[in-house]
Amino acid sequence: MYTSLKQALLDLEKNGMLKRVYQEVDPNLEMAAIAQAAYAAQGPALLFEKVKGSRFSAVCNLFGTEKRTQFLFRHTIESTKTAVQFKSNPIDFFKTPSPAKMIQAAKAGISSLPKRVSAHHMKHFQECALSDLPQIKCWPMDGGAFLTLPQVASRPSENSSIMATNVGMYRIQISGNDYILNKECGLHYQIKRDIARHHQKALEENRPLKVSIFLGGPPAHTMAAIMPMPENLSELIFAGMLSGRRFRYFIHNGYIVSADADFCILGEVAKGLKPEGPFGDHVGYYSGCHDFPYLKVYKVLCKKDAIYPFTVVGRPPQEDTSFGQFIHQITKPMVPASLPGVCAVHAVDAAGVHPLCLALGSESFKPFDKDREPMELLKTANALLGFNQVSLTKYLMIAAKEDAPNLDVNHVGAFFAHMLERIHFNRDLHFQTSTTVDTLDYTGSSLNHGSKLVLVAAGSPCRTLRNNADDLLSLNLPKGFDGVKVVMEGILAIQGAGLVQNLAIALENWEYRENYPWISIVDKLNDIKNFDDFLWITFTRSDPAKDVSGVSPQFCHKHFTIASPMIVDARIKPHHQKPLERPLDVEKRAQQIWESIQ
Repeated sequence: MYTSLKQALLDLEKNGMLKRVYQEVDPNLEMAAIAQAAYAAQGPALLFEKVKGSRFSAVCNLFGTEKRTQFLFRHTIESTKTAVQFKSNPIDFFKTPSPAKMIQAAKAGISSLPKRVSAHHMKHFQECALSDLPQIKCWPMDGGAFLTLPQVASRPSENSSIMATNVGMYRIQISGNDYILNKECGLHYQIKRDIARHHQKALEENRPLKVSIFLGGPPAHTMAAIMPMPENLSELIFAGMLSGRRFRYFIHNGYIVSADADFCILGEVAKGLKPEGPFGDHVGYYSGCHDFPYLKVYKVLCKKDAIYPFTVVGRPPQEDTSFGQFIHQITKPMVPASLPGVCAVHAVDAAGVHPLCLALGSESFKPFDKDREPMELLKTANALLGFNQVSLTKYLMIAAKEDAPNLDVNHVGAFFAHMLERIHFNRDLHFQTSTTVDTLDYTGSSLNHGSKLVLVAAGSPCRTLRNNADDLLSLNLPKGFDGVKVVMEGILAIQGAGLVQNLAIALENWEYRENYPWISIVDKLNDIKNFDDFLWITFTRSDPAKDVSGVSPQFCHKHFTIASPMIVDARIKPHHQKPLERPLDVEKRAQQIWESIQ
């Protein structure tokens, strides 16, 4: 049980899970590239002792491996899981009671309540400026330096109970654009977050919203900021539960200050908006520059020996992949309890997380009919698209557990094969057009605007999938298309700049079109070296309503139908954002530093 970030890092170092970097490193691109090299090699956490332009040390890759994350929370993970199980389904919990589980749940409950301490703890902090922090810029086109592991705390009002506090992880731009240096910083939050409700309430009451941004502290505090807690249930509870120690705080001029954080940035949300971004994001592309709220910075506090934590986001997998795996491990019981009929959900990391979600549900509307069809699954799909972060999903694929009891949503290739064997394209494609999508997804018509597609499958297989390169010899590609390859059984990638409708016509008479029911059109076949490449390119570069078609497309009672195969245009369009790349000299220098550390 750690009381500080420093204590956690010393424990990792003692156990061979952290290495110190003594040479000076550049926060402009170089540190991010070193961090990514360490993560890719499944290497240790890195503590940079000398950051160019800053007096603070910095740490990265803290949660970079499953083993290290489990180690950090080894004393509290089981009690936390037990408490979540109890919260999710107390009836089942008490069906098989055990003294050990009861004690675990009790301990987790006791440590979960935030603890207010004396304001005299302010003496442990000193003041600094935003420009004193490591000015880490991860990607060349980023609009400035960003905080990438902030814990952003807000309350509906100053007089609200501490239990009403929301803590989220939203990127914070601390330099660049039109921000006044050291006096303003960008606050990028999404509309559905609790902080948005707090901000709206403040605007309606014509008063400022006070926001506190914590950095560092016990690792559980960072993890709590990304925990998908139910609305109106504070992440501070989870922070205490996972750290095995109550979240300690005090109030300073109406601001919440974490007594254990390394840094605290205090400020009020300004009345207007300012341009924020660009920012290299977790889908593997930049998010553009747009108007967002920003803070008028009141004060920046730091501990004497403060350590600055950061991570790097980009095309998955990255360190945030480990966050997701750990959170899923804890919250797994919450989904079936919150959404009856849902057996399992998996937001596919390789596809950029939100662009693709796989789900397993129950199809019990016709339990004795061997020609089962999707009915209950459609109800379940609608519930999923209104649930928590799953609501950001662009493509939702949902199958019936009755068809394959051992089907696992985490085995993505096998799940695709199961779906493609059973899906009826004249019935099982369900679009939501002109709807809201993830802020980070630029495949739609404009910011936050796009479409969704639900693909459902239930019943017996209606086709056999093939995986034979010789099948392609009889495929006559039309003008503009000049390459094709088998990605996996039932899935092809076709290269070219030709017209989709011409390809659909050419496929009508192909003898194997039912055996390859999914085709993705791509810019370069060489970009698809494995199944993960297929997932990333297909689902981050397509908008369902605009880019999904197939053989013999038509509408029947306003329902879009096609014959096999379905065609997804996954080519880069002019309105898409640029993929993330760094200069080769930066990557080379970072690799050399990383290799010298080992």
